[in-house]
Amino acid sequence: MIRARLKAVLVALSVLIACAACSTAAAVPSGGLPPTLRVGVIPNISPETQRAQYEPFREYLAERLKTKVELFVATNYAGVVAALAARKLDVAYLGGLTYVQAEAQTKVTPLVTEVDQETGTPQYLSAVVARKDSAFTSTKDVVAAGAKFAFGDVSSTSGSLYPRIMLTDAGARCQKGDLTSCAPLSAVTFTGGHDATAQAVLSGSADAGGIEIRILHRLEKQGSVPKGALRVLETRKVMGYPWVAAPDLDQSARGAIVKAFTEMSDPKLLDLMRAKRYVAVSATDYTEVRERAAALGLLTAP
Repeated sequence: MIRARLKAVLVALSVLIACAACSTAAAVPSGGLPPTLRVGVIPNISPETQRAQYEPFREYLAERLKTKVELFVATNYAGVVAALAARKLDVAYLGGLTYVQAEAQTKVTPLVTEVDQETGTPQYLSAVVARKDSAFTSTKDVVAAGAKFAFGDVSSTSGSLYPRIMLTDAGARCQKGDLTSCAPLSAVTFTGGHDATAQAVLSGSADAGGIEIRILHRLEKQGSVPKGALRVLETRKVMGYPWVAAPDLDQSARGAIVKAFTEMSDPKLLDLMRAKRYVAVSATDYTEVRERAAALGLLTAP
């Protein structure tokens, strides 16, 4: 009798153990994906606005990959780089400059970038802008006048690196050791974001500034910048923002993430992401960003 009861207990235990194993296996996503995919996004607009806008994307990625997705938006660009270096993120959305700054600290791999809605290519536009009623007609005018200039975040590709390239090509003597020294400009400030740069130029606290064209157009559409109030003086093409994988993310997981992006087809979601579609990218696509950042003293994140 005792032996029969013992046998029944052992059978019950084996069933419980098997069920627990099944439940655990079911909770782990396939394809090498972690149970929680930690996704970081640079704040090219205010972090609170960025987080709210990207919620539909977070939901899409979670549904498509069949795993929990946590979205992290740092207070500045360098915060996302620091989170990657500290192994606190699996995937991150970076600007080209932020990507080359990150790869200088940890082995990140670019996966995809968007085909821009406005240019129809994987490149978008950075611009130098001034108020419509200003006398400036070119970046050379801004430099010659010794104007006050506003950059966005110091690690922004289109708000910092490429405007600095345009200024130096126009004759400014920007220093590597002191990013606020760019003679003959009378003052250089960093506003922290494209929206703040637009407001600085509109208010007159800056005479001109560096901004991403598609963000300017979005601000105009939203009504926070009156349409036509800012005049575009010059533009440069910039390689698109890369989504990158952290060093520890499994190769098969990277493939699944690339597929989730390149097969994205919902028009509303693509519009949110400012994309016509997504294409794969590699480290060599960001050679110009890497070289120009090194030459201007921006390769290392602040």
